[in-house]
Order: sequence, then C-alpha cells, then structure tokens
Amino acid sequence: MADKRCAIIGAGLGGLAAAIRIAGYGMAVDLYEQHGHAGGKANELRMKGFRFDTGPSLLTMPFVLESVFADVGEDVSNYLTIEPLAQHCKYFYPDGTELTAFANSAEFSEEIESKTKDSAASVKRYLNYSKGIYDLSADLFLFNDIHELSTYREHGSPKTLLNLWKLDSLRTVHRANASSFRDSRVIQLFDRYTTYNGSNPYRAPATLNIIPHVEYNMGSFIVREGIYRIPQALTELAKKHGVTIHTNRRVERIVHQDKRVQSIVIDGKMLSYDVVVSNVDVFTTYRDLLDDETSRDAKRYKRLEPSSSALVFFWGVKRGMSATLGVHNILFSADYKKEFTELFDHKTCPLDPTIYIYISALFNPPDAPKGYENWFVMINAPYDDGQDWERATRESRKRVVQKIDSVLHTDIERYIACERISTPRDIEAQTMSYRGSIYGISSNSRTAAFMRQRNRSKRYRGLYFCGGSAHPGGGIPLVLLSGKICADLVKRFEL
Repeated sequence: MADKRCAIIGAGLGGLAAAIRIAGYGMAVDLYEQHGHAGGKANELRMKGFRFDTGPSLLTMPFVLESVFADVGEDVSNYLTIEPLAQHCKYFYPDGTELTAFANSAEFSEEIESKTKDSAASVKRYLNYSKGIYDLSADLFLFNDIHELSTYREHGSPKTLLNLWKLDSLRTVHRANASSFRDSRVIQLFDRYTTYNGSNPYRAPATLNIIPHVEYNMGSFIVREGIYRIPQALTELAKKHGVTIHTNRRVERIVHQDKRVQSIVIDGKMLSYDVVVSNVDVFTTYRDLLDDETSRDAKRYKRLEPSSSALVFFWGVKRGMSATLGVHNILFSADYKKEFTELFDHKTCPLDPTIYIYISALFNPPDAPKGYENWFVMINAPYDDGQDWERATRESRKRVVQKIDSVLHTDIERYIACERISTPRDIEAQTMSYRGSIYGISSNSRTAAFMRQRNRSKRYRGLYFCGGSAHPGGGIPLVLLSGKICADLVKRFEL
C-alpha cells in the first residue's frame, strides 16, 4: 500500500481534505499548488494593514470540517476556534424595512411576524419543510457519490427512494417560496439562498430549499481568525500526517495511456503516479491538463450553463458609519426577478444590484487597523462571456456607492481609505475557474445535480475529481465532502 503514489492538483479545501484522508489510507501523497500557499477560492488579501477573506465568508455544517480532523485522530479545536453566530445576517430592503436573521429560530420567526405580513408559524412550517428535504436527501446526495451504483445499494433505502418526490424538484425555488409566504420581502429573503451555489431562484429546482435548514436549523458559524484560517489549519494537518505539499508548482499536463493515468508533467518533467486527483475546475482539467475538449464528457460539460460569478470591492473603511451593520449584510434590489434576468439571460451586471457586505473585523479586530473596518462588498455578476469588465466595473461601482449611501444614509466615498477590485476575469485568472464561474455549473435545471462531474472518472482510470465544480458542489461543507467522497473512492478502487 505504501508503494502506491497519489498526486493531487490544487490545494483548495477539497484537495486538502482529499490529501489528508488518502494519506491516512496509506498512500504517499504529493499535493501540488501553483500559488505560494494553499486555499484556492478560500484565500485572503492583505492591503495596507487590512486583511480580507476573498471567497467564502460563512461556515455551515462545521461537523464536516471537524470530521476531516477526527478521521486522522485529531481535534479541530487544537487548530481552529469555531464560534456560532448570534445573527446570521441583516437584511435591508428598498422600502426601508430592516430584518435581522437571528440564529435562534423562534426569535427569527418573531422578527418576521413583527415586521412583515407573514406569521411566525409560517416560518416554522417552512424550516420544517426545508429540514424534510435535508433528511431525505443528505446521506444519498451530499455525503456520497450519486454516480456510483453502490451508493444506492448502501444508502438508498426503499423509504428514501419512494419519497424522492418530496425533494420538490418539480417546482422552482421561487414558486415554492411564494406558496409558503405572502410577503414579497420574506419570499425574496429565502429566494436569496440559491446564490449560495450561483443559481437563479426563478429557474432552480426547489430542492435547493435545503439550504435554509442548513443555516437556520443547524446554525451558521465564524472562524475566529477568519475563513482563511481553515486552509491554513488543513495545511498544518496535512503536513503532520505525511502529505508533501509543493507550492509554486504548476502542473502542466496529466499523462495517460490507454485511458489510464500514468503521470503528471511539471516544468517539462514527467513524474509517475498511480492516482491523480484534480482539485482544478472540471472543464479546465479537460481542456488544459488532459488536452481533451473533444470527448463526450468534455463537450457535455462545456455546454452546461456556468454558475454566476462576482464583482468584489475590497474597501478599507474608516469606522463610525456602520453602526447599523452586522458581520453579514444584504442590501436587496427592488426587482429580484429582473436582477437574475440580467445575470443569466443578458449576462450583464444588474442595474439595481443586491449588495452583500461582510465585515470580519467586527469579530476579529486584527483584520483592520484601529479605527477602521474591512468591507468585503460583493454583487452577483455574470460569468465571463467577453464583457467589457473595465466599463462594467466602473458603472457597477457607481451603483453600489449610490445604493449604500441611500440605504445607510451616508457618503461612503468619504470613508474609503483604500480599495482593491476583483472581476470575474480576475477570478478565473486567480483560481482557474472556467469563465470566472464560482461554483462550476449552475443549478438552473431539475437535472443539474446529476450533471456535475462525478468524483471518479469513467473515461480515465485512476483520475478523480474534487472541488466546487465536481459533485456535490460549491461552498465550504460541500467542497470538503467532495474531498472525502474522492478519498473513499480512491481507497475502494485503488488500494
């Protein structure tokens, strides 16, 4: 077993999770990362004394992260400080309504009842409905590879398979939410959760209404030193348990013979491996690493609709005008349907964008100099389709500033001390995400979940996939689960 060698390409969260487990199963593991440090999309930016998380900003399902450590006999608390949030998010609407999504579901339900036309009971019914989707689908569709027949034999009980209709895949997210609530503001709040995987609530199946259960019933959390501390801790864990991490090493090609992977190429040199795991975007893997854009798998994946991307403004802001803001904040657009039409049909940045503001310095003061805050200001953006991003950025920034000024009754330009901007094109360049799509493909169809790249390649023996563009999808817990699924498949088929 020790003679078997595995190369993992990309030190994102999925690659790190896979590396740790595969090494634990007895393989020699080399993890290659083109940048100088691990993290992938879960990275950080430092600028003039400010520190920003550049990707995910919220941790859910922390037990998934804990299991990465526990599976190799370690306690996550020796590496990370994970704390629950008392408030998930603060919502600001164009009509002046402000809603606080409290972690306590009873308190949140009462907040909805006191400020909208909906009742506390309707929120409780909805969260129970969301929990039902999770209970029915999680083991089968999140924790295992849905493309393996053994998954259905081992986890697809007759009760589960006979009740798949309860996954609510025949309705859209918006239609299901509109049938659960009367108030458009509450509907918009729950429609928003499709953006967690870069999709459109007016097209995505209501199965995605699983997400509110994960956040409200299971809780949302922060990592004391910021999300970037997660890949740092996983890097430490990987090295401790025998993974050799090679930074600033770009893999140029995956070599195969008779559809069996044999080696990788770095700096023109061929290095032999029995197993290769790609934590790189799926289409980028086919196109750049396998030199394969003509196979059925590559063509199929290229035809699938990419998820949305993002336009991000990293602002160092003078403290004093954010008293109404929390750690996580949403400033909603007035016409949500129009916003998603612009994103996915017109492929343009919204004229009235929903704005997300994340301020990690509110729980981790060292993230900003004294008297300042670090504002991660993001709007949803289309994937890169040749748009003029210089113009789109300039125009979107004006709209973002005007909206913040209007909602918060301020003049934000006076408070911005420094700035950095990231466009979809920048995201593709930095993370190798095809067209800057953050989550791989969108979930804008009933079958999208089954269209994601399977974790074990059928075309190339010895090749495995993990990360946000592979099954089960994007977001911290799902990416970590992709690493686990991948490692377990390697154990089953290669050892």
